[in-house]
Amino acid sequence: MKAVLTRVKSATVTVDGEVVGHVDGAETGAILALVGVGKQDSDDAWEIMTRKIAELRILDGELSAVDAGAPVLVVSQFTLMGETKKGRRPSWVNAAPGEVAEPVIEKIVEELRKRGLQVETGSFGAMMEVSSVNDGPFTVLVEC
Repeated sequence: MKAVLTRVKSATVTVDGEVVGHVDGAETGAILALVGVGKQDSDDAWEIMTRKIAELRILDGELSAVDAGAPVLVVSQFTLMGETKKGRRPSWVNAAPGEVAEPVIEKIVEELRKRGLQVETGSFGAMMEVSSVNDGPFTVLVEC
């Protein structure tokens, strides 16, 4: 499992011209989490990823999303699992199929909400437009 976590001032996901998810971090900061699920992920990878999204101290003042009460926008991103070592075309062989990945993303979102965070999402499997106003910029790659 991989995620790109970006500290943002705001982020929005639009599908077919309709906003399906939006976070505003004007007061607390916010996190845009692009999450890719892999075929070979361990059974507890989703729990580790949830903890990283919630607890990594990447917001201003070295605060985490939980510390700051910051909103999180979670967007499923299978392309993060792309293999690019050979050739010019990424291979998606390491990405989990949708029927495996979607419940994992849902578990992450549910657990983040249980931690008291406001969580918005994209639309799994849809062609999404993701826009963000990055803060810093501050972006980290998390692998577990």
